[in-house]
Amino acid sequence: MLQNLRDKTSGWVATVVLGLLVVPFAFVGVQDYFQRSREMPVASISAPPSWWASAPAAWPVSMLWERQDVSQRDFRERFEQERQAARQQQGAQFDARDFESAASKRKVLDGLIDERVQGLWAQRQGIAVSDAMVQGEIAAIPAFQSNGKFDLQQYRLALRTLNPPRTERQFEQLVRDGLAQSMLRTTVGASAFATPTSTDRLVALLGERRDLSMVELPALPADTAPVSPTEIESWYRGHSAAYRAPETVALEYVDIDASTLPAAAPIDEAALRERYEQEKTRFVAPEQRQASHILISVPAGASASIDKAAHDKATRLAAQARVPGADFAALARANSDDTGSKAAGGDLGFVARGALAPAFEKTLFAMQPGQVSDPVRTEFGWHVITLRQVQAGRQEAFEQARPALEKELADSAREKQFNEVTSKIVDAVLKNPSTLGPAARQVGVPLLTAGPLARGQGSGALAHPLVQRTAFSETAIGQGMVSDPIDIGKDHTVLLRVTGHTAARQLALPEVRDRVVAAIHADRLLKASRTRAEAIAAQVKAGQPLAQVAASQGLPPPKPLLGVPRGAEVLAPGVSDAFFAAYAPRGKAAVGSKVLPDGRAIVFVVDAVKPGNVADVGGDAAQIARQIAQLHGVVDFDATVRALRRSYKVQVNESNL
Repeated sequence: MLQNLRDKTSGWVATVVLGLLVVPFAFVGVQDYFQRSREMPVASISAPPSWWASAPAAWPVSMLWERQDVSQRDFRERFEQERQAARQQQGAQFDARDFESAASKRKVLDGLIDERVQGLWAQRQGIAVSDAMVQGEIAAIPAFQSNGKFDLQQYRLALRTLNPPRTERQFEQLVRDGLAQSMLRTTVGASAFATPTSTDRLVALLGERRDLSMVELPALPADTAPVSPTEIESWYRGHSAAYRAPETVALEYVDIDASTLPAAAPIDEAALRERYEQEKTRFVAPEQRQASHILISVPAGASASIDKAAHDKATRLAAQARVPGADFAALARANSDDTGSKAAGGDLGFVARGALAPAFEKTLFAMQPGQVSDPVRTEFGWHVITLRQVQAGRQEAFEQARPALEKELADSAREKQFNEVTSKIVDAVLKNPSTLGPAARQVGVPLLTAGPLARGQGSGALAHPLVQRTAFSETAIGQGMVSDPIDIGKDHTVLLRVTGHTAARQLALPEVRDRVVAAIHADRLLKASRTRAEAIAAQVKAGQPLAQVAASQGLPPPKPLLGVPRGAEVLAPGVSDAFFAAYAPRGKAAVGSKVLPDGRAIVFVVDAVKPGNVADVGGDAAQIARQIAQLHGVVDFDATVRALRRSYKVQVNESNL
């Protein structure tokens, strides 16, 4: 038998078998072949080769298919990036447990699949990203620049601080892949355009105003008809999601707020004076200088000739101001371009350091009273400055500084007291983390209780998002231990322990029977109000005037509403939307109705439609055309990606998420 096997392996059968085995190794390499067998990607996107569009997906021909994968590492990195972005965007509202949901993971994966689809499209189109494009893209990233220019050392340092760190080659490949993937968006977006007709039509719709006649219908009497058990059962089953008890927790907690701690010992007079002597230099009023100026303005981006002309004029004015007996204020009123000080002869009042442009300030504080400066350039133009008088800095007396010193010492004492109380209670909790009562009694702060509380319930410190997140965290609920201190403000912290937890559950019908009955009555009333309004609207649509129908129903005459724009606030939210949703067949009036939240209803007729113009939508038709084209580009791009996903073979390994 062994000889038979040996004979067969030396014939044509062996040749075919070996050929089939060689194919995968030839295309992907031995190492990559076994690597793929060890780690399955999260998703694979593949397509037949462009030169064999009908190539079957079966092995071994499948080895010829072009393919891009989303590796587990790719997914983990992107998911972590999205997590950090969500945490930064949502702040204290970020819920880590909710972010770990399957829906969140699939959303991130779909984004990665779309990127790979774009990359595969570029690959199949033979698009190659040059080294010059990659280098240009990297050099334009601000994080890699120093003084506006690409800095190699800054680039390498930044790559080491990425999460995860990247080598130069790895980062360059990321940029190359990103540029290739962006080619589809660029190509489709560049082909989008808006015709003048579509732009005019959108302008007319966005700026449209409508004249209407409207009749108000009073609310109907409350529904009191009996509700049968069958109706109750049917409503309850059809709206079961509305009758669920939320997850709740019961808490014990301490709320340590420096502002509510017992007052510390009175501030000692000697301590105040000692603090004053130690920090006497703080209580010195800064030197102030009274200045006047003449501004010869220079527009931003002005040419060198314009700047020189302004400088020459300022030089002539400075010379005139230095002439004995010259009236600087008169020169300023006649020549200054500073509308804020011109009428006052250029007077800027008393100013301290830090209030003026740096070049202006440097010159002013180097001058002597009565001196006139040479022209000084700032972003506003050329200034001629004169220093009128100097008000030297002066030392504040102890009594003047007392209020500030008292507040500082009181704040310091309160902060010290807060830190001591917090440290003591944390030390006590560490000795017995399973309960909060002994620690609170030992430190002398009240032990508070609350609950059962659902998410979003609670007041004061319990309403803070960080407290809510901790109270409903798996750790706090599962372990029942005292939490770490939760800082919710300056010198304000909370420690809590979950003493009871009730999972969300479906409420039984007996528990909510009264609510169900009330909902059925409200639904009946809503439907009756809608039916009444629609019946009146139907009469108007049939050709009867609204005023005549209103009179026959004992309703007040119609009220005119003129020039109502889109989104206007009329009676209640959604009413103006109903006005603009009303449509009439050719030759007939547009009629509509709407039931309001308070039970009233309205019936209206559109008397006139006034198309908008460019002025109604901001006055820039070209900008609107660009926005339409951009919107078309986005829609076309999304449709293209969806179409490519359908044409490619996309395999997702849910177990690797």
